[in-house]
Amino acid sequence: MSILIQQIDDRGVLRLTMNRPQVHNAFNPELIAVLTQSFKKASQDPAVRIVVLSGIEPCFSAGADLNWMRDQVNASPEQNEADAMKLAAMLRALNYLDRPTIAKVNGPTFGGGMGLVACCDIAIAEDVAQFGLTEARLGLAPAVISPYLIRRIGEHNARRYILTGERFSPREALAMGLLHEVVPEHSLEKAVEKTIQRLLKSAPIATRECKQLINTICGHDAAQQAEMDEYTSRLIARLRVSSEGQEGLAAFLEKRAAAWVKND
Repeated sequence: MSILIQQIDDRGVLRLTMNRPQVHNAFNPELIAVLTQSFKKASQDPAVRIVVLSGIEPCFSAGADLNWMRDQVNASPEQNEADAMKLAAMLRALNYLDRPTIAKVNGPTFGGGMGLVACCDIAIAEDVAQFGLTEARLGLAPAVISPYLIRRIGEHNARRYILTGERFSPREALAMGLLHEVVPEHSLEKAVEKTIQRLLKSAPIATRECKQLINTICGHDAAQQAEMDEYTSRLIARLRVSSEGQEGLAAFLEKRAAAWVKND
């Protein structure tokens, strides 16, 4: 079974569907590698005009795979940093892909999954989705996704939701700018198709130039992001092997409160 379903239609709409339902489409090294390759290939394929990213139902993505995170606890800081850099490269490939990208958010989306949403040009979600940046509750930080996420939701919202780790609704995600549209359950495909039809009315080369224009005016590009990725990857590597990071993950896996949580 492929962990990423890839389908392209005669209009040039490439659909990439994460297919790890048993772990809620969470990232592991294999999925990260396949996504990176697919994003890079899409940017070089003249037949591709639009990329739609989604997850096999009922989730979009739960972020990092717990088995992968457990392995990282026992890895060295250097191994953790190298691992984080691969995630950073995947997100960078998506964010700077020169074709229009749509996040089809069909369910719960947490941690790194929110990074995927933030890297897409357009994000549409069902009203039954949920969101959350729960890393701090595990003794970690949403380091690698933070450049994209903070650009999207702003410092004001980042200060609250990154620090509290609380969950929030699609309507709240819409209000803070993470999403462009929220639609009723079972209406997501119709809304995505409507957006595809709008995008196909724009000229392909002009669309690519428009994406480059936006990045340039906003003052960032893939090369600058690669430098930022070194900092964010070092940060998450250090936190993963820290005493707090190890306690937070252990507490989560054991379904208990972390040591820093004081019971009343």
